[in-house]
Amino acid sequence: MPKCSHRHNQPPDIIALWRFARPPSLDSIPAARTTTSQPVKDVNEQSTPPLLVVQSTLFISTLLISVVGVPWYAMSIGFEWSAWLACVLFCGLTGISITAGYHRLWAHNTYQAHWTLRLFFALFGAAAVENSVLAWASGHRRHHRYVDDDEKDPYCAGRGLWFSHIGWMLRDWPSGEEDFSNVANLKKDRIVVWQHRYYVPITLTMNFAPALLVGYLTGDWLANLLLMGVARLVIVHHATFFINSLAHYWGRRPFDPEATARDNGFLAFFTFGEGYHNFHHRFQTDYRNGIRWYDYDPTKWLISLASWLGLASNLKKNEHFRIHEARVATQLKLTEQRLANTDAPATQTERWSALLDAEYRQFLECLDEWKALRAKIASTSKDMRRGARRHLRSIERDLKAQLRRLSALYMEMAPT
Repeated sequence: MPKCSHRHNQPPDIIALWRFARPPSLDSIPAARTTTSQPVKDVNEQSTPPLLVVQSTLFISTLLISVVGVPWYAMSIGFEWSAWLACVLFCGLTGISITAGYHRLWAHNTYQAHWTLRLFFALFGAAAVENSVLAWASGHRRHHRYVDDDEKDPYCAGRGLWFSHIGWMLRDWPSGEEDFSNVANLKKDRIVVWQHRYYVPITLTMNFAPALLVGYLTGDWLANLLLMGVARLVIVHHATFFINSLAHYWGRRPFDPEATARDNGFLAFFTFGEGYHNFHHRFQTDYRNGIRWYDYDPTKWLISLASWLGLASNLKKNEHFRIHEARVATQLKLTEQRLANTDAPATQTERWSALLDAEYRQFLECLDEWKALRAKIASTSKDMRRGARRHLRSIERDLKAQLRRLSALYMEMAPT
């Protein structure tokens, strides 16, 4: 999530309480960012920046209403089933507008969408109160570019679970300073520009109007304001925040062992499929997060459905070979590390070392063969390309088999 801007010279207004910050005027967005040669202080040495009153008020008040007001109303008056159903549906609409719209469409350009779908995402994404598309995408792109950099990553996991979850939005941290020079392509999208310019009225309308309309139809506007309005907002907020925090602490790293991002199927269930975060950081231009057919990724399914309906196109997928290559490279590194730390007898260690060397050589041969086949596909006739593609699939199967052998070898090296 992008950091909200903070204007020090103007008093906060009541409208600001319903957003993280007023998006700056498009005329004020810099075309490029200049850098200076001034030394940057260590993060731990920097003085604590001032508290951002608007953001803090929003998070604290909505949380208190959700944990105190909603249970009180449920016990003293009670919610009708229609209010619960409306809350769940609105959670889905706003949450998936963040994942499929703000994240995979605009922040990463993993596919293209029809204007009607973009308008839907812009409206219901604003209802999530996570800032405008421009601000959100700009901060997220900085996160990927400088991931785990304490000074440049807006919600760096290395600065602690609290900071990466919500703390980065509560104070005016230098790492969260807005810079729109990395979203020049989005400024060409008229829907994005319109949403950015009129973010406050859109956000107010999309938060109050649906709840009040359902409340009018069911005869209980307060119940729907509490569930559809406040409780739903807290749920969607923290579902998004979990990807910045828990998904960088809890789970496996099958594609990049060095990144803090983890794959976690449990988190994917609560975040519309965003929990496969290690894959996402390794292959951020892929419209999928869960790449296997059984991975829970409703955002992927929605984008695929939109493509089938003609509302989405140019869905980007990474080649199977590249994905298998990343997994094998990761397993090679993990197995090598376990071998270096083993206390097994010398004869056993020598056998394992010989097996690992053989696997490494085969891996390099696969890479060379793949590069040659890719060049052949690009420069030969249609019939020859068909044969080269069959050969590519054969190499992919070899990599899968190699991954199984390496996994078995890794388990064999486990200390007893």
